[in-house]
Amino acid sequence: MQIQDLPYPDPGVPDARSGPRFLWWLGRNQLRGQLKSLAWGLLHFLSVSSLPFCVGLAVQAVVDRSGERLALAGGLMALACAGNAIGDTFLHRAAVTNWITAAARVQQLLARKAAQLGSALTRRVAAGEVVAVSTGDVEKIGWFVEAISRFTAAAVTIVVVCAALVVYQPALGVVVAVGLPVLALAVLPLLPRATRRADFQREKAGRATELASDTVAGLRVLRGIGGEELFLDRYRRASQEVRHAAVRSARMWSLISAIQVLLPGLLLIAVVWYGVHLARQGRITVGELVTVYSSVMILTYPLRHFEEIAMAYSFSRPSAKRAARVLSLERAMDEGGSRAAELPSGELYDPASGLLAPQGRLTAVVCGDPDAAGRLAERLGGHPAEPGQSVLLGGVPLDELPLDSARTAVLVQDKDPVLLSGTLRELLDVPASGAVGAKEALAAAQCGDVLAALVEGSLDAEDPLDARITERGRSLSGGQRQRLALARSLITDPEVLVLDEPTSAVDSHTEARIAKGLRELRTGRTTVVFTSSPLVLDRADRVVLVYEGEVAAVGPHRELMHSEPRYRAVVTRETDEEAALSDVGAKVARGGAGAPAGAGARDGASARGGASAHGGASAHGAGARGGAGARQELDDLELDELEEIEETA
Repeated sequence: MQIQDLPYPDPGVPDARSGPRFLWWLGRNQLRGQLKSLAWGLLHFLSVSSLPFCVGLAVQAVVDRSGERLALAGGLMALACAGNAIGDTFLHRAAVTNWITAAARVQQLLARKAAQLGSALTRRVAAGEVVAVSTGDVEKIGWFVEAISRFTAAAVTIVVVCAALVVYQPALGVVVAVGLPVLALAVLPLLPRATRRADFQREKAGRATELASDTVAGLRVLRGIGGEELFLDRYRRASQEVRHAAVRSARMWSLISAIQVLLPGLLLIAVVWYGVHLARQGRITVGELVTVYSSVMILTYPLRHFEEIAMAYSFSRPSAKRAARVLSLERAMDEGGSRAAELPSGELYDPASGLLAPQGRLTAVVCGDPDAAGRLAERLGGHPAEPGQSVLLGGVPLDELPLDSARTAVLVQDKDPVLLSGTLRELLDVPASGAVGAKEALAAAQCGDVLAALVEGSLDAEDPLDARITERGRSLSGGQRQRLALARSLITDPEVLVLDEPTSAVDSHTEARIAKGLRELRTGRTTVVFTSSPLVLDRADRVVLVYEGEVAAVGPHRELMHSEPRYRAVVTRETDEEAALSDVGAKVARGGAGAPAGAGARDGASARGGASAHGGASAHGAGARGGAGARQELDDLELDELEEIEETA
């Protein structure tokens, strides 16, 4: 694999059982590149290591006044220099290729896993950890995978040189052959502590990254409540903790580096002292002493790769562990699917909760727990956080469909949709059926003021679709981001559209118009909206109350407001005292026990909260002081007034 061939057509199925297994899997999948790097590394290191022999041969030729051997030494030295230059050039090229391709493979695997898991990823792994894995950890993993071949070439070179020195000059060669392994292994006792400090530093860095991401994402809200400085102080403290951890880790690695400098120096002193002693005795020649001395000096270069591989493994092991943790996560349903790729149609049914969304109807779901609503919405889209019975679309389990087919059939927009940076045209350029255009979707989502704001903020954009959106849409308000995300979802025109609180950040008048536009644009399509807004609920064909994970009531909005206290408590946000008062009013309305004599409804007007009916105008009278029925009538009047205002506009 060459850099120009990236991305991989298929990055493969990783061995994510542990960090070391994942690193081993990456190395195996780059075997060709590793062998190429090893070959060029051997040429480079052996060429460098042969220079001392050439120098020793030349020195001895000068001592012996031999012109032939001096010329031979010069020729061998030129050949070694050429091998060094060629080997170093192509080793660097092969090493960088291995690094980039390994990092690219990991990034593709992470991107594929993020696409498979969707929003379930950040519920199971902290967002800061995901950011750390996809940025810094990818580089460290690529570094270790690339360093393996260079380390192997250095280790083979040291073995070859030691064996050659033993044959060339046994007396000094044995000293070198014994001393070099000691140098290579001397830092091993320090590696566990260095690794722990590196792990601690990575943990602190991941926490700081997560805190920074959360702070930037909520900067607008923090400024609004005056909490900006508080969070900035928290980030400063987290940053200082990272700095202290990095300093402690650097101290350990500086100690390892110092040992790698000190011990070769001691070995060099020992070789020189012993070599001079042997030369005085006439047991070795001057050329042999120069050769052994130069070899020891040269071998400190490949020895540095022992320190590098130790450092690379210490830094990449926690990175690989985090990457393996993310890559080991699986969807709670079958990814490949066992059915054909045709898209099913029909009603959407969740056996776990009993929720049924009829085909071609607008179904509103009221759930008092926002987190439970989010989990239910994800399950309806085929992205359950936990394994369980699959959602059925037209009687077909979503987990038996291929992943791309399931996502084409059911689209879920969560309560915090993400807007990518770029032009509005690029934002709305999504896979779609073609039945809904950008103009219709933007109009239904009431994006007129958003388009005007984008054009005003973009100096060179005459067409609103050419206006640029900043990263995550931070230049827009929450309501504007929600409406653009809704327009994007409407353009896709899926068989089933699931919206989780799509209008929670817009004003009531805009919300009423969005509810009308959504109903009209999605006519004939299955739509499920999780909301507690009366303005949206009143537009729904069917309203479902989900209580403690199960369907508790089904019916029209206004009927549920009168008949279901739990529904009324969620929609009107009643306090416990108000709910108790509403129950008393409901009992009076039914003429229940404990109601005062004569408190029954005259002319049927007791349904307004137990107040006597005077001309049927009790909506603003006693019922408004006690019963929830009067409050509902006020809600109904508000709905009617908003509709009249909308029609007039």
